[in-house]
Amino acid sequence: MTLQEQFKDAQERVRTLTKRPSNEELLQLYALFKQATDGDNNTKKPGMFDMKGQFKWKTWKDLAGTSADDAMNQYIKLVDSLLTKLN
Repeated sequence: MTLQEQFKDAQERVRTLTKRPSNEELLQLYALFKQATDGDNNTKKPGMFDMKGQFKWKTWKDLAGTSADDAMNQYIKLVDSLLTKLN
């Protein structure tokens, strides 16, 4: 299976979780997905009253410079660990 196919498979498998991941884990999933699909975060920082948006923005911004392949591999590993831990 190619890396892209493994990444797509991980996206489908993460939906089968029987328990909700922690907020930190959800943020990491989001940031790794965005880095893998969109690259570095060059979006405008959300306003100060959008706390959820700020956390998502910062977590993605912290991955700046991470290649799409590295982000996909990290996403796949995180999904695998969550499936083991939460199912």
